[in-house]
Amino acid sequence: MALSTLSPPPLPSLTSQSSAAGTSSSSLPKLVHSIAAVSFPVNPHNHCLSTTIAATPPPAAQHKWRTQVSFFTSFLGNNKTKSAEAIKEELLETIAPLDRGAEATPEDQQKIDQIARKLEAVSPTKEPLKSDLLNGKWELIYTTSQSILQTQRPKFLRSRRNFQAINVDTLRAQNMESWPFFNQVTANLTSLNSKKVAVQFDVFKIGGLIPIKAPGRARGELEVTYLDEELRVSRGDKGNLFILTMVDPSYRVPT
Repeated sequence: MALSTLSPPPLPSLTSQSSAAGTSSSSLPKLVHSIAAVSFPVNPHNHCLSTTIAATPPPAAQHKWRTQVSFFTSFLGNNKTKSAEAIKEELLETIAPLDRGAEATPEDQQKIDQIARKLEAVSPTKEPLKSDLLNGKWELIYTTSQSILQTQRPKFLRSRRNFQAINVDTLRAQNMESWPFFNQVTANLTSLNSKKVAVQFDVFKIGGLIPIKAPGRARGELEVTYLDEELRVSRGDKGNLFILTMVDPSYRVPT
């Protein structure tokens, strides 16, 4: 679900840009776009019970073997956790100087996409739409969507910060811009699978105050590809990448 834009002024949306392109050039908003056991068989008919008992390691050996296995699996688990944290750190450091993506070159975009895919591969949340970690207000820190970044406008007319809130229990979402326009839009979500939703926008708010009903074509899709307590990575149905950080897990989307 890209950050949609208003024309004029720009409107936030974190879904894809597919259905916004058809929005009229009137005062209506334009939508540009969105977690062994070892068994020795005993056969009473061939008298192999004694063989089975003989093959069973003594208690001391069993304890030593289990300790070694426990240490080995724990070591692997710790390595995976550290690897995910290292990838997150690399991703955030790469994003930091790029003004949410507005200053990113094609090479920067390619590098960030590669790092994001590494992180997606180790996501701790396999079914994000069933997780409470998705709930709350998120801030966009990077995107490839030029409509959201508004790079065609003078910098002083671009939104300083963009947010998206999601509530999985009500399947509601809200996109918000900060200064200078404070535009908002709310949407209903429909689950397509445990990671992806269809997005149907319902009401735009110009300046956060003036409501305008969204046209039926104002829709898109959003897939959550990485989710933990602090960071979310999502992809829209037009291929745009969105990276967000949690700012308020208690935030509720208006119904």
